[in-house]
Amino acid sequence: MTKITAYGVRPIEKPYFDKLNKYNFEMTYVEDLLTHDNVEAAKGTDAVLVRGNCVVDRQNLEKFAAWGIKRVFTRSVGYNHMDLQSAAELGIQMARVPGYSPYAVAELAFTLGMTLFRHVNLGISQTRQGNFTISPAMFSKEIHTATVGIVGIGRIGYTEAKLYKALGAKIVAYDPYPSDAAKDLAEMGTLEDVLQQSDIVSIHVPYFPGKNEDLVDASFISKMKPGAVLINTARGELANVDAILNGLDTDQISGYGADVVDDEVNIIGKSFDTEAAIPDAGVRRLVAANPKVLITPHVGSYTEPALEDMISISYDNFNEALTTGTTKNEIKAK
Repeated sequence: MTKITAYGVRPIEKPYFDKLNKYNFEMTYVEDLLTHDNVEAAKGTDAVLVRGNCVVDRQNLEKFAAWGIKRVFTRSVGYNHMDLQSAAELGIQMARVPGYSPYAVAELAFTLGMTLFRHVNLGISQTRQGNFTISPAMFSKEIHTATVGIVGIGRIGYTEAKLYKALGAKIVAYDPYPSDAAKDLAEMGTLEDVLQQSDIVSIHVPYFPGKNEDLVDASFISKMKPGAVLINTARGELANVDAILNGLDTDQISGYGADVVDDEVNIIGKSFDTEAAIPDAGVRRLVAANPKVLITPHVGSYTEPALEDMISISYDNFNEALTTGTTKNEIKAK
């Protein structure tokens, strides 16, 4: 029986891992993300399953290789945390989950967008302090009169666009390679066109290290429609914190909602006693900018359908690799 150690398995997730284990793998669950401190938990097993923000660097991979572990897979779409080059050199196979329920992230992006668009967080922040006055900052459009811009209208962006479209919003989108379905749903345009028109801009593009850091910079913000809302559920590295905060200070944008931040390995999944204890200065500043800024702790994919997809596909990846030597979802160094 194949033994697999799975890192980052929350207690609520264990019953799903057990229920979906149709290949009868012998599973060991580690609640914490993989780090240098808990790598020993995998010793004696045949394979490892991680998720985003696990430390899958050369140091840990060398230990896995020394213990005879030949497969280290991730149950996430992104794999920036995986050292593909070291894995190749050490003879370790890697694979990912290419996709899961697009509604998971799309619904959260939609929720963040509507919360800021209708100034719900501002209202709640005031009433929690006993202030029930209505300020000019709470004045709002209605979504059926608004334009929503989707930057990257793949599976998730398309799904979010459908949610807004159902409420009567006009949908515009920028994507170098849009599907026919996306072109039927949205009015396609240049990035500048989308930014200039949109009351809400939602970002759904992949992060390519060294290529599109700070995609959302001062120039990006300056091209947005004054007073628009910006949503980022893609990657924290895509957004320049200085540019966003300056945009909020000058009222160029009215709100920023994100499910992602920089330095997630040292932040997500951790609890800090005070705001000042957050180890990243940019994240501290964003948190302090509430209610104009809404930050959620990377929970976009934390839904039942998405979890079941991630687990099932991961199990299929292991079974396919064990029976055929490879898997269609294998990832390799370029």
